[in-house]
Amino acid sequence: MAYNFVEELKWRGMMHDIMPGTEEQLEKEMTSGYIGFDPTADSLHIGSLIPIIVLMHFQRAGHKPIALVGGATGMIGDPSGKSAERNMLDEQALANNVAGIKGQLERFLDFDGEGENSAELVNNYDWMKDFSMLDFVRDIGKHLTVNYMMAKDSVKKRFTGEDGAEGMSFTEFTYQLFQGYDFLHLYKAKNCKLQMGGSDQWGNITTGTELVRRKAQGKAYALTCPLITKADGTKFGKSEGGNVWLDKSRTSPYKFYQYWLNSSDEDAENFIKKFTFLGKEEIEALVATHREAPHERLLQKKLAEEVTVMVHSREDFDNAVKASNILFGKSTAEDLKSLDEQTFLDVFDGVPQAELSKDELSDGLDMIGALAAKTQFLKTNSDARRALKENAVSVNKVKVKEDYCITANDLIAEKYVLLQRGKKSYFLLKLV
Repeated sequence: MAYNFVEELKWRGMMHDIMPGTEEQLEKEMTSGYIGFDPTADSLHIGSLIPIIVLMHFQRAGHKPIALVGGATGMIGDPSGKSAERNMLDEQALANNVAGIKGQLERFLDFDGEGENSAELVNNYDWMKDFSMLDFVRDIGKHLTVNYMMAKDSVKKRFTGEDGAEGMSFTEFTYQLFQGYDFLHLYKAKNCKLQMGGSDQWGNITTGTELVRRKAQGKAYALTCPLITKADGTKFGKSEGGNVWLDKSRTSPYKFYQYWLNSSDEDAENFIKKFTFLGKEEIEALVATHREAPHERLLQKKLAEEVTVMVHSREDFDNAVKASNILFGKSTAEDLKSLDEQTFLDVFDGVPQAELSKDELSDGLDMIGALAAKTQFLKTNSDARRALKENAVSVNKVKVKEDYCITANDLIAEKYVLLQRGKKSYFLLKLV
């Protein structure tokens, strides 16, 4: 059922700036609106989830979402929020990145709907590639003064050296003109009247509304969302391994799930409104229940479930939970062997390991050798014997005695064996 788009964003804390008249326009008729995605990699990361979710809300409210992949502007680089100029990408790398992003967006938006508000994907390279420099300067550049462009916060900060900024090249200075022209083009070609984005994009977006007014004598609108921050001041979307990507080959569903599961209580209350489609009453009930027993981490578990299922799948979520339980709950050798190699390695990331030849398994690897003599997991053979007598040693989560031999049947993903002493001391054998 369609709902009021602006009201929905407001109660979820997803509204930062809105141009006067925008809400009235959206109430008057189905409106086309767009958000741009920067093709700096062949996958989006969770920093892109808010704009994606905004487009999803927009479509659910009965409007037409347009996702613009910046194949042309990606060659320039947006200075907004940056203190230094980015590296340029060549045409082939950009084409590869654009294709990857398109594939991801199709998971979230309905591009095949029969209604008028079916989503569209566009690439600004398609209309910029044949635009000559002379034509652009004559037809677009003359409509905006340098004074107007210099007044934008994203430009001013770079010129004044704020936050360690190091000046700005002409290439980057022209970025707002190119983004403004995108809005003008979409306004004329697709009757697109609204551009949305993060709060750092307000200057670029309003340049577009100004171009529409001056060049097409039309009325265009702008809406921005706050940039996501974490309560502890660390950067949202970053983990120890770098960006948290939407592509499972870059960030496994297990690590993706863990990122949300490890949210603080304060962040979880904020994130569950922004990153899920749960209703207001359900969220308020969840928050209230969570506050009564925060140690159960009900809010984090629900947040991690909703986002992992939305970005990946129910199966990926189930597997991530199963993988989590291997470390923190009761699990079996079969559970371990059901994990794919990447998830297995993610679960036991940082666990010490030793490499042995698979030939060691031909006659069976004895436990003293596996624990001490050949691996130094335990310091001495005596330590190994003592641990085995105390029933403190497991192979692939199964308790074993000194007479146990490790064979090829014990291999996980055809190359690993998990040794464990007590509850928390793990060691990986890698057979090569």
